[in-house]
Amino acid sequence: MKTSLTYGMIGGHNRAFIGDVHRKAIGFDGRATLAAGCFSTNPELNRETGETWRIDPARVYPDFKTMAKTEAARADKVDFVVITTPNNTHYEISKAFLEAGFNVVCEKPLCFTIEQAEDLVKTAEDKKLVFGVTYTYTGYAMVKVAREMIANGKIGQILTINAEYAQDWLLDQVAEKAKEGGSNLSVWRMDPAVSGISNCTGDIGSHMENMVHYLTGLKIKRLAATVNRYGHELDLNANILVEYENGINGGYWCSQVASGHKNGLAVRIFGTEGSIEWEEESPDYLKYTPRNEATRILSRSSGYISEKAGATGRVPAGHPEGYYIAFANNYRNIISTILKVKAGQEPTDNELDFQKAEDGLNGVKFIHAVIKSAGNDSEWVEI
Repeated sequence: MKTSLTYGMIGGHNRAFIGDVHRKAIGFDGRATLAAGCFSTNPELNRETGETWRIDPARVYPDFKTMAKTEAARADKVDFVVITTPNNTHYEISKAFLEAGFNVVCEKPLCFTIEQAEDLVKTAEDKKLVFGVTYTYTGYAMVKVAREMIANGKIGQILTINAEYAQDWLLDQVAEKAKEGGSNLSVWRMDPAVSGISNCTGDIGSHMENMVHYLTGLKIKRLAATVNRYGHELDLNANILVEYENGINGGYWCSQVASGHKNGLAVRIFGTEGSIEWEEESPDYLKYTPRNEATRILSRSSGYISEKAGATGRVPAGHPEGYYIAFANNYRNIISTILKVKAGQEPTDNELDFQKAEDGLNGVKFIHAVIKSAGNDSEWVEI
């Protein structure tokens, strides 16, 4: 069986944050090599990035359409492509590469509309291609341990769920607008033409929906929401009440104007036999409180963790793992799955443990429901 792959990248030039994260994460296990790309619509940045990664100049393409067509015709075409461009391009680029026969890994949110997301799911299924969506935080070892603990009944029947994702990186712009009577945010996430119908909910709120579903398997039946725009076109804060298909409720809050919070994703799941809490800024630790017992702080890679998911840790306890490793864990499974599919073999459940096009579709549905509810006096919206 083939043991390594090649990949191409769309977006992610040398000065872009997330593209570099993808490359580093893929490089952790040494099983995939960057061989082609269209890194920027700026010719100089595109060329410079290709040179940095020692890519054949003939495989540094001026646009994604040329790349899809030309790579598809090569005998040594890349095995998968990674899409790290802004939201408004995800659908068109993903569709082009799926149609050309490539496995795809795409940044989230998957695309603008539910119809587009459904089309990508169907196209990937029809062509029997692997489609991963990079909801990064599901890659953390202790998230996987928590998921297994919940599945094994360690907190009993779930009673209620609380999730939040608090940041403060847009607070200055809001404060300046209030003080000066008007300002324009110079970030593409605040531009509806690029970001879509939502900023805060689409960017970080969708992580809450995905994380809760990953941990519990619960799907949202309906939700009611408020959003705050503070004079801007898109949301910077949202409060969301959710009802899951089994009838229980949960509460979500996401914000980009929460002073003192940098990347505060936190999930708290309460059940009849206890609770589990996890925070992204302390990802190596899991708070577990059995009913009528003292709270336990579980540390990654410790001998007392009996869950199989504990084996996903890469370094000994006390040596911090972080964002890049969470990304790398997802890519480890994506690459393993592609290798198995190419060999005509069935991937294992562990190898299939990454977020797929269907998860991206769920995220798009969630975003649209939040904005619809908020625009209609917080009425309940079915998903």
